[in-house]
Amino acid sequence: MLKKIVTIALLSVSLAANAVEIPVDAKLDYNQGIDFYKLGMYERAIESFRSAIRTYPDYIDAYYNLATILEYLKQYAEALAIYKQVYLRNPNDYEVIYKIALMSSKLEDYTKTTEFLALIPESSSYYKKGQELAESIKISTTLPPQKTNAPSKIATKSGIYENILSPTGITTDSQGNVYVATYSDNTILKITPDGKRQVFVKSTQISGPISLASDSMGNIYVSNYNLNNVLKISSRGEISVLVSKVDKPYGLHVEGNMLFITCQGSNSILRQKI
Repeated sequence: MLKKIVTIALLSVSLAANAVEIPVDAKLDYNQGIDFYKLGMYERAIESFRSAIRTYPDYIDAYYNLATILEYLKQYAEALAIYKQVYLRNPNDYEVIYKIALMSSKLEDYTKTTEFLALIPESSSYYKKGQELAESIKISTTLPPQKTNAPSKIATKSGIYENILSPTGITTDSQGNVYVATYSDNTILKITPDGKRQVFVKSTQISGPISLASDSMGNIYVSNYNLNNVLKISSRGEISVLVSKVDKPYGLHVEGNMLFITCQGSNSILRQKI
């Protein structure tokens, strides 16, 4: 990707000739975001980039520009989450890896800062910047030996969660939370490691949830059986349609940056990059 810097490091990225065609509506929102940024209307630029991403969830340019504005506004937690979306789609972008480390340091999560700085090779132009960042906050860029048999936050004793209305899909996250889809109530419940339950998401966008799956970034995927689509729900509960026109989506499985979907209506399995 070719990156063209615009003042506060807002980037406009040229698409490769063989790239997947981006929907026109997404391009319009993206260009509108650039225009709003140039006018100093940052909140409207943010919404335009978010709209472009909702239309085309793999719009790396929009993710990057959104993250850089959030970083400029010192909304570091939000910027970190968006930079991670770029990393998920392009794990070899060392500029983005550096940005993730930088945002983690701003949030004083020095463990994550070290983890991501360690991913930048000496051959990268961002290696020196990474070393300077590490030196400025007095951390090492070498990962400590991994501990084995680390205790899981997931409940390790046998038991039962009772009184859940028509439960179907289930998944967990790295924090030990359990997520359960309730088919008839069109709800995703969240059960914390100490057993407390709450409604994670309840929306008209959910209808007949069957399976759930989660990725390393904390996103939850839902096979939306009655609406013939697959939803993506962020760790903050934001819903977007990842795949539409899926004939009776049923089972889900995440492997790396790919989501596998069993399509009951078409007797097929769909692969979708996430």
